Amino acid sequence: MHKDEMILISVDDHIVEPPDMFRNHLPKKYLDEAPRLVHNPDGSDTWQFRDVVIPNVALNAVAGRPKEEYGFEPQGLDEIRPGCWRVDDRIKDMNAGGILGSICFPSFPGFAGRLFATEDPDFSLALLQAYNDWHVEEWCGAYPARFIPMCLPVIWDAEACAKEVRRNAARGVHALTFTENPAAMGYPSFHNDYWTPLWEALVDTDTVMNVHIGSSGKLARTAPDAPMDVTITLQPMNIVQAAADLLWSAPIKKYPGLKIALSEGGTGWIPYFLERVDRTYEMHSTWTGQDFGGKLPSEVFREHFLTCFISDPVGVKLRNDIGIDNICWEADYPHSDSMWPGAPEQLHSVLTENAVPDDEINKMTYQNAMRWYHFDPFSRIPKEQATVGALRHAAQGHDVSIRPLSHKKNSEQAAAGAEAPR
Repeated sequence: MHKDEMILISVDDHIVEPPDMFRNHLPKKYLDEAPRLVHNPDGSDTWQFRDVVIPNVALNAVAGRPKEEYGFEPQGLDEIRPGCWRVDDRIKDMNAGGILGSICFPSFPGFAGRLFATEDPDFSLALLQAYNDWHVEEWCGAYPARFIPMCLPVIWDAEACAKEVRRNAARGVHALTFTENPAAMGYPSFHNDYWTPLWEALVDTDTVMNVHIGSSGKLARTAPDAPMDVTITLQPMNIVQAAADLLWSAPIKKYPGLKIALSEGGTGWIPYFLERVDRTYEMHSTWTGQDFGGKLPSEVFREHFLTCFISDPVGVKLRNDIGIDNICWEADYPHSDSMWPGAPEQLHSVLTENAVPDDEINKMTYQNAMRWYHFDPFSRIPKEQATVGALRHAAQGHDVSIRPLSHKKNSEQAAAGAEAPR
């Protein structure tokens, strides 16, 4: 398959929320109390909600910037591509990157919406539903053939969370973002019956629970003074723990239709993981009491879990050991692991090096995503207009040049230059 013939749907991208997102969706009585975007005297932008200040409005939203500017930058909306937070510009960036469809994870509320948990349950629910309504109606609704809608959970109330899943499923939403470890956030674990209403709602509506790395607020780290490289390297390990936690949980056995996506978790580790869980079952199930109804844990994994990769040559090489129907591609725009706008070139290189046949390419790049999330872009866009080549042709003239945008780093460099000996 030629690079330009590929069709790409990303199951993991990110939104930097716009400052007016609550205006059309939060009841007027709450508007004055809503989170607000504040432009600070030092030029930075921060989301502020009561006593909470989100220190970075666009954490790691570095698409279009040189690698020297990667990190926890940017600090303001004027330091990021408009496509990070304006939907019309996002579509232009998607076209330029050859990307047909996208699932967009939240930023300032956290992946599980914990920011909205207050002492007032009515206010909390109003905030969360306003976010979901903005995401579904304004962000995804602006281009329904280009976005797979995904909603925040009512993480603090399982019954209310189930109702919110059903409310959104009634309007075509089949994705929920959730934490990979509720116990780490102070809520009951996946092994607690507390979440039964949620499991039932997910299964009844065929909604995928998407657990993103770092969604519990805790990233793997060896020591407080360890280099950042350690944390970045270990990020997928969060998902390994979540995969084990969920695979051995009772709901996986009780609900055959339960679907879970391991978002931004990579795939190269999965073949060993599956070997390990089968070995664990063989050696220990008689005394631990585990029972998968005559199946191996690896078989049950493939019935329930969707895995995701950005490049991952090892995972692509071992794709059939993972399960070709359980793999989706992701772009991670606008974060620093993203290959935008050159994702098609890098992805195609990995696929070609591993001699992946066309039917398997199609499954990983778009067909699996369409099936898992009930997403049909071709009802609105002809398939011949959805390819990498066609989308990039539509984006001709759109600026995708890499250029410095950091005011802070530019000013530091200028100051260093001024102080240098002459």
